[in-house]
Amino acid sequence: MISEFVISAVEKEQWPESDLPEVVVVGRSNVGKSSFINALTNKKKLAYVGNTPGKTRLINFFKIDNTWMLVDVPGYGYAKMSKQMLIKMGKMMDTYFNQREQICCVVQLVDARHGATHDDLDMIEMIQSLGIQIVIVATKVDKIPKTKRVRALKDISQQLHLPMKNIFGISSTEKTGFEPVLEKINEIVEQAKK
Repeated sequence: MISEFVISAVEKEQWPESDLPEVVVVGRSNVGKSSFINALTNKKKLAYVGNTPGKTRLINFFKIDNTWMLVDVPGYGYAKMSKQMLIKMGKMMDTYFNQREQICCVVQLVDARHGATHDDLDMIEMIQSLGIQIVIVATKVDKIPKTKRVRALKDISQQLHLPMKNIFGISSTEKTGFEPVLEKINEIVEQAKK
């Protein structure tokens, strides 16, 4: 997989001019978005992994195999941000989701240990209301005993009222579970190109 950083954007004017389908990675702060992106693309430092949550403040665009864009947006639910900053980021995200026609899919990351939070549910509802396809990825499954992993995914599937086949468990540490996620993304990207 060839992946390259394209641009970090705050304003709509900074979005890349491209008609490539876009796959957006969303999730709460500290759910493992940067680790997910790095493991998915097999690049150690494509996305910045910070020790403190809430590091991504911009919308970051990465071109994948010259066929689609992977888009990293700021995590939500991080309390230590000023109200002004939260409002600014909220507007930036609203504009992007409501006005970017290339979005073909959202990869919603959920912490496998805790299931979907209220913030996750709000995000999923918003994405569904826009008619965008969602792929649910449960991160950090390595932190759950092997015997309880399927149960954790089942819980998420019930919580979100989505079939189990739409929930993918991954571990960025163990580098497991990424192939089915990539297959699903490629399938959606191909549909979007038709």
